[in-house]
Order: sequence, then structure tokens, then C-alpha cells
Amino acid sequence: MTDFSPREIVSELDRFIVGQKDAKRAVAVALRNRWRRLRLEGAMRDEVLPK
Repeated sequence: MTDFSPREIVSELDRFIVGQKDAKRAVAVALRNRWRRLRLEGAMRDEVLPK
């Protein structure tokens, strides 16, 4: 699941949530950023904002 692009995440959310286009996009981008941040090494992870 961590290899999804924001567009793929929105498509998955479309299966369960009707409307809320802007909210789904915001959640998708936030999830993608979180997954990418978690993949970073410890020292680099501390420098990436927001946490």
C-alpha cells in the first residue's frame, strides 16, 4: 500500500466516500508524505517537516 501515488489513493477512497473531492486529495497527499517520511533514515527524518 505504501507504493500508491496520491491519485491511486484517491481512487481507492472513491470506493468508500462520495464527494469530498478536496478532502480526499488532502488525505491522499498527507498519507503519501507520511509514508515517504517513514522510509527515510533516522537523521534525515528529523529534518523533514511537518512531522
